[in-house]
Amino acid sequence: MADPTPAVICLDDGGAATAARAAEAIGGAVHRLGRGAGDTAETIQGLFTAGCPIVGVCAAGILIRLLGPVLGDKRAEPPVLAISADGASVVPLLGGHRGANRLARDLAAALGGHAALTTAGDVQLGIALDEPPPGWRLANPGDAKAAAAALLAGAGLRREGMAPWPSLSERDGPNTVTLIGTEAPAAGGPDRLVYHPQAHVLGLGASRHCPVEEMQALVATTLAEAGIAPGSIACVASIDLKMDEAAIQAVAAQLDVPARFFDAETLERETPRLATPSDTVFAEVGCHGVAEGAALAAAGTEGQLVVAKRRTAHATCAVARAPMPLATLPGQRRGHLAVVGIGPGGAAWRTAEATRLIASTDLLVGYGPYLDLLGPLATGKARRDFPLGEEEVRCRFALEEAGRGQRVALISSGDAGIYAMGALVMELLARGDAPDGVSQAARRAEVTHAAGITAMQAASAMAGALLGHDFCAISLSDLLTPRDDILRRLRAAAAGDFVVGLYNPVSQRRRTLLAAARDILLEARPAETPVLLARQVGRPDATITRRTLATLREEEVDMLTIVLIGASTSQVFETGEGWRMFTPRGYAVKRELA
Repeated sequence: MADPTPAVICLDDGGAATAARAAEAIGGAVHRLGRGAGDTAETIQGLFTAGCPIVGVCAAGILIRLLGPVLGDKRAEPPVLAISADGASVVPLLGGHRGANRLARDLAAALGGHAALTTAGDVQLGIALDEPPPGWRLANPGDAKAAAAALLAGAGLRREGMAPWPSLSERDGPNTVTLIGTEAPAAGGPDRLVYHPQAHVLGLGASRHCPVEEMQALVATTLAEAGIAPGSIACVASIDLKMDEAAIQAVAAQLDVPARFFDAETLERETPRLATPSDTVFAEVGCHGVAEGAALAAAGTEGQLVVAKRRTAHATCAVARAPMPLATLPGQRRGHLAVVGIGPGGAAWRTAEATRLIASTDLLVGYGPYLDLLGPLATGKARRDFPLGEEEVRCRFALEEAGRGQRVALISSGDAGIYAMGALVMELLARGDAPDGVSQAARRAEVTHAAGITAMQAASAMAGALLGHDFCAISLSDLLTPRDDILRRLRAAAAGDFVVGLYNPVSQRRRTLLAAARDILLEARPAETPVLLARQVGRPDATITRRTLATLREEEVDMLTIVLIGASTSQVFETGEGWRMFTPRGYAVKRELA
């Protein structure tokens, strides 16, 4: 998953210029929010729980108060910084973890201000021992705190090998902390911090459906015999045909490194540098070597092959070394399509998973009014709007963009898997190579489905617990479902005495199916059966209206309304704050019988 875009929060015009400069300096997006508004708290908390670094051009106290309810594990939380309106002061608010101090220094340098660091190690040592520079990895991060404490207490400092901070001065002391830079495995400890330069690239090839364990075992053996620490691997690389190969993705996840992919033409240009070129491989995929070629392509023109191709029955592996640690990587990442249900609309009704996926995406795709519901979360994102009626075009576009390496979020209201785009995305993928399917590149993209709160759930919760027992959902739209099928399902729901949620109850041209549904259900349950009309659920102008089955009229309903019709056992009662609806499941009766 890509790192979420830093969110630069601007609460008033006084900080707008500083916010714009800060966002440009760190590749962030400016979020203009209202000071103290409820949606401001929900937006900032949502961005924070989604893992977005938060940079507020505002008073530190505002961010602290807003984020207080969601603070938890400092080791997993993103950086949070406050910047004065004039850019003079940059303050990390939650410590220096996760790159907060580095971000503060970068912002201070860009704004001409001062980074007000309070972390003892950073202040006295000038570095964060647990956060080496890009291209380096600390093998024993659990020992960094003890090592920093020892150095602050006067311990001596020594460097061995290629240190990530070459300008750091050695010193004498009563005991010594050693910083070790090595490509090989090495034992660490509280007085021995081991840093690996990530200069190696692991090239991988695989037959289709290669067993994950086989690939992992080959990689482990190859690295061990070559004396290369897993922490010295910058990325895994392969041919683009293998973007969706589970074994390759599993190795990347196990090593916690990115995966990068190259087309056959790019890999074929590496043929003169291959140790084991193969005409058989060329005949199959269009290049003379996958594992070796991909390793060399990712390591760059100055890279060298240090482990020639090794193979098992279904996997191949090779290693190349770049002359310097690889802070940036060539090649194409695997594209990702997040099919996201955003709930009824407001940020408070959106899941943290949905927020996280949207925050880490490049491109938003969807029906325009649904994208508008994202509010500040869409700030800085490219978007492509599609009108109603172009659902297949919309899904196909999202898949093809993911196939080109983009990170795409396809947005639906409610739950994307319920009367929305989730099933259509799956259908397009299932068509395979058929003319009405999608390209092979699109089929190799990763697809994630994020559940959302449905209109049924939201409406039931607003009224009480109308979905307390068995229920079903039926769409009254006959655009895609024949009218006779809709009527048959209504009769089945009536016979089963389900609570019934009616989606798409009416449209400008279709006004009769709601009356038909009412009449069918009246044949099987009492006229006083409670009915809930919920309009614009989860949005500022949401309303809920109580009716009975006998008094349900289509004139009160539009396409923004969901209709919930109770079962024969559903009840309404009054409280001091108004009426409530529920459908008992029988817990109280069971207790009485016991």
